[in-house]
Amino acid sequence: MLLTPVEWEALALSLKISFVAVAASLPLGVATAWLLARKEFAGKSLLDGFIHLPLVLPPVVIGYLLLVLMGRRGVVGSWLYETFGVSFSFSWKGAALASAVVAFPLLVRAVRLSIELVDQKLEQAARTLGASPWRVFFTITLPLIASGILSGLVLSFARSLGEFGATITFVSNIPGETQTIPLAMFAFLETPGAEESVARLCAISIVIALLSLFASEWLSRRMKRKMGT
Repeated sequence: MLLTPVEWEALALSLKISFVAVAASLPLGVATAWLLARKEFAGKSLLDGFIHLPLVLPPVVIGYLLLVLMGRRGVVGSWLYETFGVSFSFSWKGAALASAVVAFPLLVRAVRLSIELVDQKLEQAARTLGASPWRVFFTITLPLIASGILSGLVLSFARSLGEFGATITFVSNIPGETQTIPLAMFAFLETPGAEESVARLCAISIVIALLSLFASEWLSRRMKRKMGT
C-alpha cells in the first residue's frame, strides 16, 4: 500500500484543493443558507434552484460554463487577468473553483436545514432585549448551527475530493498542478501496467469518503440532540 511519488502528489493536491474550496465557500454558503431559511423575497425559488443546479447538471456542463466565464478569455476571467493578473485556467486555483461550485449546494443545504431547526423565539427574545441582528446571529444562531456547518463542510469536502468532470473540462489533467486523485486514476487507467496505482487510489478514496459520511452522520445526530428533536 506504499504510494508512489505521483500518487502522493495527487493525494496532497486533492487535499489542498478541497480545503481551499470549502474554506472559500464557507462564508458565502452560510450567508446564502441563512437568506433561504429566514427570508421571503421575490425570486427565492429561482435562487434556490440555481444554487442546486450543480447537483443535477452533468459535471462537464459545469466545467464548460466555468471555462466560458472564468477562463483567461472568458467573460469574467479575461477581466480578472487583465486587471489583477489572476488566472484560473490550467491551475490548481481553477480546480479549487470547480470543486467549490459542485460542492456548494451540499454546504448550503446542510447549513439551511440546521438554521431551520433553530427556534426563532430565542432570536426574537434576544432582539427584544436590544441585541442587534449581527449579535443575535453570532451569539445565538451560530453556536446552535455549528454542528450543521461542520456537517456541511465535511460533505462538501468529500464531494470536492471526488470531483472529476468539471475539473478536467475546466483546467485539464496536469500532473502536479491539477491532477487530483480522480484525474490521476483516469490517467493510470489509460496506462498499461498501472492497475496497482488505480487500486491504491481507489482504496484511499473509499476510506476518505466513508470517514466523511460517518463524521457527517455523527454531527447530524449531535445537532438533533442539541436541538432536542
